[in-house]
Amino acid sequence: MEREKPQTSLMRPVLVAVMAVWATVALPLVEDATAQTPVSIELVFAVDTSMSIDGFEYQLLMKGIASAFRTPEVVSLIEQQNGVAVTLFQWSSEVDQQYVIPWHLLNDSASVLAFAAKIDMAKRDPNRLFTGIGEALEFGVHLIADNAYEGRQLKIDVSGDGRNNVGIPLSMPQKKANALGIVISGLPIITYTNADSFDLENYYREEVIQGPGAFIEIADDYEDFARAFLRKLLREISPLVSQENSDPRMRVQETRGPSTTINSSPVGTRTNRGKR
Repeated sequence: MEREKPQTSLMRPVLVAVMAVWATVALPLVEDATAQTPVSIELVFAVDTSMSIDGFEYQLLMKGIASAFRTPEVVSLIEQQNGVAVTLFQWSSEVDQQYVIPWHLLNDSASVLAFAAKIDMAKRDPNRLFTGIGEALEFGVHLIADNAYEGRQLKIDVSGDGRNNVGIPLSMPQKKANALGIVISGLPIITYTNADSFDLENYYREEVIQGPGAFIEIADDYEDFARAFLRKLLREISPLVSQENSDPRMRVQETRGPSTTINSSPVGTRTNRGKR
């Protein structure tokens, strides 16, 4: 009996449909990039907008980030790089892609100021729920793994005012980030409501950040966020003195497909900070 031939003609429309759906999701998250654009840094900003943060505090966060990008020293450091690709998203229990600021390629004053303007105009996700740091890191890893850039340094900057209390554990996205060479740094916001209940500073240092050169910068409440974010940004975009590790983007390409899991432990250094 003749074996039945695969129904390739029937499968082709299905594959085309799947690729079309993927494209409609991925393309809106990338601007100003051609296929595999080489850059010095790919940097993801993950901003906590959970229910512990009110409307006024949200404005302090976004205005602080936008103001940092308008600082002449930041613009100068970016111009010294071979391109800095940046994106920003809000997170609480989950991430809504509708509120993601797409990838932007920063290489001069005009591009930096355009990104700052996008942050100024960013509307808040009305879904203000719990603190899913694990979900935020998972989404950040996805943004780096599936973009159109070839970065020498891959970084996620996560800021928030609480511990992970919903969704996946931090270890899951941390293993993926470690496998891809993504460094996770943090900006914990210490408020009068969380200062007495737990040590958020140590939690971020011991449980959240990881990777070579990972660090934390402390914000003493929301009014101090702009200062802390600027200090952190300056450190993250400073040109490398030397490049000891191989290109992490090669690891991104090599590990596409089945997830590679490597045991990792959060490491990092604490920055010295002064009280206001």
